[in-house]
Amino acid sequence: MGERLWGLTEMFPEPVRQFSGAVTDLTVRSVKGLYSLTCNVSWIFFTSSMVMLAPVVFEVERAQMEEMQKSQQKQVLLGPGSAVGGGGGAPGGMPALPPMAAAR
Repeated sequence: MGERLWGLTEMFPEPVRQFSGAVTDLTVRSVKGLYSLTCNVSWIFFTSSMVMLAPVVFEVERAQMEEMQKSQQKQVLLGPGSAVGGGGGAPGGMPALPPMAAAR
C-alpha cells in the first residue's frame, strides 16, 4: 500500500510535491504549536484563578461561620424560641422579639 501511494507522487511535478510537503509540514507544526500554547495558557489561567480566588472563598466561609456562631450564642442567651421567632408572646407576659432575618 505504501509503495502504491509513493508511486502516485511521481505523477506530479517536483514543485507541486515540494509545495504540498511544505504546506503539510507547516500545518503539522502550527497545530502542535497551537496545542502547546493552549495548554500553557489554560494552565496559567486556572492556577492564577485558584491562587486569587481561594482566599476569597476562605474569607466568605469564615464570615458565615462567625454569623452562625453569633446566631447560636443569641439563641442560647435569649432562649430557643427567640432565634426561630416563636409564637405570639414570650412567657411572663413580655412581648416577643421580632423574627430575625436569615443570615446568608
